[in-house]
This record gives sequence, C-alpha cells and structure tokens, in this order.
Amino acid sequence: MNAPFPKGRFWQLVMRRAARARVNGALQPIDTERVMTRDRGIPFMLRSARNLASKALASGDGSGAGEGANPFLPYDPDLFVCDVSASHLCLLNKFSVVDHHLLIVTRHFEPQENMLTFADLEAVWTCLSEVDGIAFFNSGRASGASQPHRHLQLVPLPMSDAPDPYPFAPLFAAGSGSDIAHIPELPFRHAVMWIHHEVGDTPQTLAERTQAEYGLLLDAVGLAPIDLDRAVRASGSYNLLLTRHWMMIVPRSEERYGTVSVNALAFVGSLFVKRHEELEQILESGPLAVLTQVALPP
Repeated sequence: MNAPFPKGRFWQLVMRRAARARVNGALQPIDTERVMTRDRGIPFMLRSARNLASKALASGDGSGAGEGANPFLPYDPDLFVCDVSASHLCLLNKFSVVDHHLLIVTRHFEPQENMLTFADLEAVWTCLSEVDGIAFFNSGRASGASQPHRHLQLVPLPMSDAPDPYPFAPLFAAGSGSDIAHIPELPFRHAVMWIHHEVGDTPQTLAERTQAEYGLLLDAVGLAPIDLDRAVRASGSYNLLLTRHWMMIVPRSEERYGTVSVNALAFVGSLFVKRHEELEQILESGPLAVLTQVALPP
C-alpha cells in the first residue's frame, strides 16, 4: 500500500485528481437544475438532471456498473484519489451531482449490510478531519444502497452557494448535550447524537467514540444489531449521516418514492431526481411527504 496522504494535503489531492479526471473523461458530473423550496417552513434543495441521455447512470453511487458488477474491484485508476488507511481508499464518484463527491471504499470486499467497523469509522474520520463535509452510509435494500461492496460517501460542505452549508443546517444548529435526541420539525423516525470534541482528538479516538454512539442510535430507532450468518447487521435498512458535529440514523421502509430513489442526503434536505416530471411530483406532494413515506413513523 502507498503511504496515506500527508496531513493537510487531502483536499489538494482531491482537487488535482478531479481536474485530471474531468479532462480525460473519467469523471462525468451530472448537470442539474437547482430548485429551492420550503415545506412547513423547512428548506429543501431539489436537483433535477438536465440531460441523462448520454450517461450510463446505472447506480446511485455513480459507478456506471451493470447489475452484479463490482466497480470497486478493480476500481478505475483514473478515479483514485488516495489511500486513506490500510483497509480503505478514496475514489471520486464518477457521476457526481455535488462537486467532489467522494467514495470511501474498503480495499477488499466486505458486505454493505454488515455493521460499520472501527476501521470504517477511522477512515471516514481521517477524511472529515481534512475536509468539512457530510459523510453518509446507506445500508440495506430499502436504504438506497446500490453496491454490495462496503463504501461510505462524503460530500464537502457547503453543498451549494446557498446561505446554509446544507438545507437542514438551521434545524441542527441549536443541538447540544450528550443524550440521544430528535429534531422536532422532522416527522419521521430518527435519532441524533452530538459529537463533542476534545483537545488532541485523532481519527482513532473519534472512531472509538462514534462506534459506541452508533450502536446506541441503532437501538434508539429500533434497529438493534443481530447475528445473521456469522455476521452482525442492523435488524433493518437505514441511512447514517455523520458530520464533524453530529451523527444521525434514519431507519427506512422503502427505497423509492414513486420512481424517485431516495438516499441519505434527502434527510438533510437535498434530493436528486432524474426527470423534470419527478421534480414536479415532489413539489406537488411536498418533500416532507416523500421523506415520511420512505422512512418510518416517529
């Protein structure tokens, strides 16, 4: 394995690799129309693809791989950013909706449905320590996960040129304390814990802390881990979202709202649709109705 990136150099590597991948065509970002809206006073950002006719968009992870294929073994070397740890590496998302959307992938195959490990959380904290962003993990058939090979995703903040770094930022701004909490304005089952930093925190210490909190959050939403075929998994599908300041789990009941695939970023107010008709459907129903239908009751 190559040495992990030098401290403070991660973002430079991302920018350099993304620029090169754009030039050689390995990176194919999706051009979108952005619509800002509110539902019960809560802000949402909806992105509608302008033209997907030329994109082989076969998965929500931007792999472009057909069913049954594994885009991470082997990965496209033109999308490689850097080694993150002995167990994980970082790739560019080939079909990105948000600029510099990253994939944090296990070097060897591990099932996406298994519980996140210390190594997974150490890898994601290594990246979050370098760049402020939202990391997320889709686990289970109803979560929006499209590749069975273990991977987390990371989008840098801010997500757009809007005033807030992500649409639901005002809802999380008032959070504090060490107990499991919920956001009163969000009408679906979820659980949040605030992350308290101490002087000298490293990705390793943050991984240890959040691994314990991860288990508590799963219990709080009714997804206590179970042993299945000698593997430990949550007892249902869920999305996990992690920032430098909080971690949230949302259990899932459905992967789609109509024809719209809903992944973790929807639960911080950012939804992507492939066609204008889907955008109109969400605006007519209301984005909160979308989230409520694909999640579970409070």
